[in-house]
Amino acid sequence: MLDAGSRWMTMSVGRRRFWVLLFNIITVGILFAGMWLILSVQGFLPAEYVMLAAYFLTLPWLSIGLCNSLIGYVLDRRFKKNAAKVVTPALCRASGSEPLSTRIAVVMPLRNEDPDASIARLQKLEREIAASPWAGQFAFHLLSDTDIDAIAKREEALVAQWQSTWPNARVQYRRRRDNAGYKAGNIAEFVQRCGAEFDFFLPLDADSEMGAETVFRMVRVMQASPEIGMLQSLVTGLPSRTFFTRAFQFGMRHGMRSYTLGSAWWQADCGPNWGHNVLIRMVPFRDTCMMPVLSGRGPLSGHILSHDQLEAAMMRRAGYEVRVMAEESDSREENPPSLVDFIRRELRWMNGNMQYLRLLGMPGLKPVSRLQLLLAIQMYLSAPAWMVFILVGAVMAGNDAQMSAVPVWMGLGFFAILMTLNLMPKLMGMAQVLAEDERSAAYGGRRRVVLGGMVEILFSMLTAPIVALALTRFMIGLFFGRRIGWDAQQRDRARLLWREAAGVLWLQTGVGLALLTWLFVAAPWALAFGAPILLSFILAIPIAVASTLPALSRWSMACGLFDIPEDRAGTCSPEAIASATTPTLQAADGSL
Repeated sequence: MLDAGSRWMTMSVGRRRFWVLLFNIITVGILFAGMWLILSVQGFLPAEYVMLAAYFLTLPWLSIGLCNSLIGYVLDRRFKKNAAKVVTPALCRASGSEPLSTRIAVVMPLRNEDPDASIARLQKLEREIAASPWAGQFAFHLLSDTDIDAIAKREEALVAQWQSTWPNARVQYRRRRDNAGYKAGNIAEFVQRCGAEFDFFLPLDADSEMGAETVFRMVRVMQASPEIGMLQSLVTGLPSRTFFTRAFQFGMRHGMRSYTLGSAWWQADCGPNWGHNVLIRMVPFRDTCMMPVLSGRGPLSGHILSHDQLEAAMMRRAGYEVRVMAEESDSREENPPSLVDFIRRELRWMNGNMQYLRLLGMPGLKPVSRLQLLLAIQMYLSAPAWMVFILVGAVMAGNDAQMSAVPVWMGLGFFAILMTLNLMPKLMGMAQVLAEDERSAAYGGRRRVVLGGMVEILFSMLTAPIVALALTRFMIGLFFGRRIGWDAQQRDRARLLWREAAGVLWLQTGVGLALLTWLFVAAPWALAFGAPILLSFILAIPIAVASTLPALSRWSMACGLFDIPEDRAGTCSPEAIASATTPTLQAADGSL
């Protein structure tokens, strides 16, 4: 599979990490020097030092995205379908014919989720496994933290119907009254209670879906690889009905493809854990990966909200590898149905990732694990830093003497470079598809891929400032003690109402109008440069509402805009899942 021309691809992990570090240091240095050159034309004012500091905070995340996507693209083009095996050699150990000799628990934590949709997904996997020779190796556990009695009764009724319809199904339901630790605490309680019964467990979120063959492959790899403690599958989006979700997961699908492959090349045994669709070795997880409770009363104290990457770091500290299966398979999740729901999810993740600030000094962690925690923090620092840069820059636009000295070509050219680099994960992912006939055909052809990519990039450029300002507002709130809880996520909606959008996005509209007024009075010349962000802020509410309009969503589906392979195959639609699980979801009298 590998030849002499591929030696740099198979170099030692230490050398890989050295070259990645060097690439990122050089990239950050060049980009910082470029902004220094632009801002220093007339000497520095205090506000420009603030802009430089904020700009610097955005660079590591941009640089690592560029690096990972370039590596991922080269690996994909060089090794094609074998690329995932190059970065995770353990995948070569499973031919697909090995018997399953281990005991596996499939667990789905629930908290006030839609029980019909969630349980249908889990039952779909159980039915597929039941049709195989390995059904006896699996047990299914629904772990409920639901505190709304009506939803809990529905969960109980659906599980009871499942058990009566399929008596051989090994499915158990347990509801916690004490929701301490939220999802991480729920899983911790399960592994402490039932850990001795299983070798591996597979956590699924309420919006997760996996196919039996993908699960079997992961089990075979783990059986043949006692050094691996976690094996994370690459998770892609499920087909969706709303324009927003279709656009979002189209861009995410392409961005994650190259990014994940490239990051797996250098992260190697310190890979990621995304908290679901990951196969975990039970004993070391139970013994070494229990979440600490952070002392104090502030927003960064208490139970850890973003447990996934910390669990990966602790598993690696225990001497087990954490690997990623960096290839598209039957492993999917549902994405937020609107911009407002996406923002709400991001705020919870931001709160959780900021808690890592208190865990960077945890003893015994591997250097790459600490770096991953730092990057998880930096990912959410970059959005507020970007907003500070923009807002301070808007104020500085009123200083004619300072700003007029910067050549227009220099400012525009550097902005174009930054935007291109920021889009590189998506561009490299689309380039992977466009380079192969088979992949392009799965998306409806190259023309459709290019058109979808162009529209998605424009849409993401409109929505990114809206999300960034929401994160900035929340970051400020963290300093004043604001924190977020663990409520059920909105997984599905017919459309977003104007009232709800206005309640969440009023600040974006106000900031946009204030910026427009300021620039119109103080620096009319800057209106052309600031137009994309001004439009994003001022139209935040209409953008959020319009991107869920049923008519627009139906049009995008009818013409195939943002189609993913599953859309065209029709095997992962909500209707397909429902038809596969109808006996469980409806009682004989129709009451369920």
